[in-house]
Parts: sequence; structure tokens; C-alpha cells
Amino acid sequence: MASDVKESLFSPRRIRMARLASGLVIFLFMIMHMSNHTVGLISVNAADDARRIFLSVWRNPVGSALLYGSFLVHIALVLQSIYRRRSFIMPKSEAAQIIFGLMIPLLIIDHIVGTRIASSLFRLRDNYESLVHIMWTTSPFDGLRQSVAIVVVWLHGCIGIHFWLRSRLWYRNATPFLLTVAILLPTLALLGFAQMGRNIASPAFMLSGFPGGYYDPTVLSSSAQETLNKIRIALYAGFGLSLAAALGLRGLRWLRERAHLVTIRYPNGQIISVPRGFTVLEASRMAGKPHYSACGGKGRCSTCRVQVIEGEEALPPAEPLEQRTLIRIKAGPGVRLACQLRPKTDVTLAPILMAMPETDTEGNNYEAMPGREQEITVLFCDIRNFTARTETRLPFDIVFLLNRYFAVVGRAVEEAGGRMDKFIGDGAMALFGVSGDAQLSGRQALEAAAKIMIGIEELNRTLAEELSMPLRLAIGIHTGPAVVGTLGYGTVRNLTAIGDTVNVASRLESVAKEFDATLVISEPVARLAGLDLARHTAREVPIRGRALPLRVFVLDESVAEDLKQALPPAEAQVQS
Repeated sequence: MASDVKESLFSPRRIRMARLASGLVIFLFMIMHMSNHTVGLISVNAADDARRIFLSVWRNPVGSALLYGSFLVHIALVLQSIYRRRSFIMPKSEAAQIIFGLMIPLLIIDHIVGTRIASSLFRLRDNYESLVHIMWTTSPFDGLRQSVAIVVVWLHGCIGIHFWLRSRLWYRNATPFLLTVAILLPTLALLGFAQMGRNIASPAFMLSGFPGGYYDPTVLSSSAQETLNKIRIALYAGFGLSLAAALGLRGLRWLRERAHLVTIRYPNGQIISVPRGFTVLEASRMAGKPHYSACGGKGRCSTCRVQVIEGEEALPPAEPLEQRTLIRIKAGPGVRLACQLRPKTDVTLAPILMAMPETDTEGNNYEAMPGREQEITVLFCDIRNFTARTETRLPFDIVFLLNRYFAVVGRAVEEAGGRMDKFIGDGAMALFGVSGDAQLSGRQALEAAAKIMIGIEELNRTLAEELSMPLRLAIGIHTGPAVVGTLGYGTVRNLTAIGDTVNVASRLESVAKEFDATLVISEPVARLAGLDLARHTAREVPIRGRALPLRVFVLDESVAEDLKQALPPAEAQVQS
């Protein structure tokens, strides 16, 4: 019973919540502290007046216990996470957060001792006038260190806030405003400190008391300074020993675990041996094996999941966090989350969602240009019944699936010589002939359509276990005149096309759904590409805004390879 209570009190979820809560208290303190510095742009006296409000919140028994308790809890949990982490191979953002976090105690211990502790023990006057005088005139190095500390603490907090909120829709919408505040607040705080320092260093500024004399409020007795030095050394030593203990215990655990290695085998023959206690995701990262994990390995998505092939009976049962995710996605037998699964014996498994390497090439860059009318070919592509597919899926899983689908479409378009215009939900729009030969645009669009259909077939095979039913597309292609130019506002500007040709291509994509077909092309596209579709039935479809129906060809997936072979070579198109 006692062990169950202990486990519930120190569960990973409660530890994360405690770390978050303590971090938010420190973050709030920093916001108020930097805001107080900012008032220094007005005057030193104004900053000291605002400081009274600041002290009323944090220099009372409740505020002090909350603040310094949060510091201790946060540092302890950071050291605990360092000990528990099985590998230091991690994304750069996570590494930066840890490094900044470890720098903070080294940067602020002197400041805490010289202000709060000195004030409490020896009634040192630690107002802005006294402290800025010390850090700007008497000991500029201390001023530089505290300026660096402000930036480091703020960056550490901002990274943590970003990790916490990055999956919230409102946060993504508010990012520009929050980023502005995140940059502006520390900048104004440092400017306020510098302004106060210049004012105090001015001969015209009269310091209170008798600086340098017997009544200097910034000078402590030798015995008081000795006491503060002992406290300072004790705090540095305490932090250093705590960090050394965490790393030392990691080393002892590593030596102990090396005697109990677990072998993880993959279907492609790759074998990874790691100490017992590592998660499958950590093992993959250590071995440099691409392994998708949209939430960063926190069990909040299912993109890292694996199918256990051998050794399932010896695996530890899923923890509540993993169970909730697996139940939500209706995972089949043998499916586990790689970020939560810690094998105790050898196991053979396969990632269900294969990580996709990033492309090394950048897309074509188009300079801003005014609108002009030209002949182009437009392709619209859409996944059928996508909304119904996403109702029972986790957001991260939908993002993964869409990115794989968009990659197939984007690569097919670029390889065929076209340009991706935009992605809208699960739909995509591509342009052909924008910067090239308009005579080739029909051929390029059909080649892209064929490659998209072949790519989706391959994606369906790859994700067969993941998809309840294969992905089915609806593609519409039309060619004709359109106005091409750079549209948008501010930084959100891109080269696009508007006009009747775009509207007709979008309508043909809808026609493909109506006829339960994969591809619908207009007769002008077939004629422009020199495509022989004599054995395919032509249809007349009404187009909104047109008096006469449009003659189109309705095709399905089976024509993908035939389509590629039927297309005349590019040289023949140019000669014709």
C-alpha cells in the first residue's frame, strides 16, 4: 500500500506538473523583476518606487516560501531528469534548455547572497540606487554577470513555455505577439539597468548616505562579508555536489546496466544493444536510426509506436499514460509506444510509421512580380473522405499522415517540373508552365499525376497497418489562361494564379469524387500533352459560369503506369 502511494505521488505526470508549476512561479517572478528594471528608463527613483510593489509580493513569508521553494523544487527536478535521462542525444532545443538551466544557479547565487540574504541578515540596503551603484561603478563584472543571468533565465523559461504550449492552437495563433513580448521585455530591462547606471555614475547624481565613508549603506563589515562568503561557498558547493552526484549516479547505473544489455532487432536486420531501462525511442536515437516522434517522446502522441514481432510476452505492461494513448487510437495486439516501452529482455519490433528524411533541396524561389496573363496548367489534388478518417485520430497522427501525403504530392510535382502553389487542409494546388514552356505544362501535369498515384499506392503499402482503409485521391487538371502574380500582404506573399482556369481545375477535382474516379482531365489538357485517350470514354460535365459543358476524360488508378508510358517524350513535345 505504501509503495502504491509513493508511486502515485512521484509518478512521471506529477513530477512534470511540479516542474511546470515551479517553473511558472519563477517565470512570473522574472516578468515582474524585468518590468521593475524597465521602469528605470524613467528614473532611479521611479524604479525604487515600483520596487516596493515588487517586494510586497515576494518579500513576505508566503511569497518568499513560494519563490525559493520553487527554485529548490525546480533545480531538484532538473537534476532528477538528468539522472533519469538515458541518453544525452536530443534535439538542440532540449539541449539548450538543459544547459541554460544548469547555468542559472552559477549566475544568480552571488546576486541572491548579496541582496536577499545580506538584507535579511545584516540589513544591507539593497535598493536600486545601492545595487546599480555597485554593479555599474564599483564592480562592473557583477553587472555584466547579472545581465547575462537575466538573458539566460529568460531563455530557459521561454523554451520551457514553448515546449508546454506548442501543441495548443491558440498558442500558434498568438506566437507573433508572444515572441514580440519575449524579445522586448528583457531588452527594455537591460536598457533600464544601463540608464540607471549612467544616471548614478553622473557627477550630478547625489547618492543617499555617505558612499565610501563610515555610513556607506553599500559597505558591510569584514565579519559580515566573511559570513556571506561562507554562505556563498556553501551554496556553490551544494549545487556542484548535487550535480556531481546526479552524474555520478548515472555513471554507476551505466556500469551496472552494461552487464545487462538488451538487444533490439529490426526487420531490416539492424540490431541495437542498449542497457536495460532504455526506451525503444532512446535506443533508436543512440544508434542514429530515424524514428518519428512528433511530441518529443512524452507519450502525448502515437507516431513513435512500434509493432512487437517477437518477445512480447516478456515486455513490461503499459503504464497508464501509454494505455490511454493506445486505447484512444484502438491499437491492435503487440502495438506499443516506443517512447514508453522499456524492454527487459531481447525483442524484435518494427516502427509502424517510418521516419521520412528531410529533403536536401529547397523549392524554387520566385521573386515578387506583378500579375500577368499566361497559359498554364493547374492541378488540384485531394484525399477523399479525409474528415471521416480523422475523427478518431490524435492530432499528431493526422499531422504525420498529412506530411507523408504532402511529401508524395510535392516531390511528384517538383520532379515533373511544376511548382507547388499551396496546401489547404488535405488539398493541394500545383501550377505548371509558370516559368517554363507552356507547351510542356500539360505533359508535366499528367506526369505529376501519374507519379502521385504511384506514390500513394506505395504509401498505402507502407502504412497498411496504420490505415483502416487505403488512401484514395481525387485529382483534377485543366489548362488555359490565368493571371499569375505575387499575391498577399506583408511577409505572407507568394506567387499564385487566379482565374477561370483555376476554378475549372478545382471543379474537375470535385467531378472526380462524383464519378468515384482518381483523375479527371479536360480535353484541352489531353490535346496539349499529345495524349491518345481514344479507348477512354469522354464525358460532358457542366461548369458553373460556363454556358456550354466541358468535355473531360475520367480515369482511375490503373492508368498511372499507362499514362507515364503514353506520354510522348519531352523532345517530341518541343519539336511539335
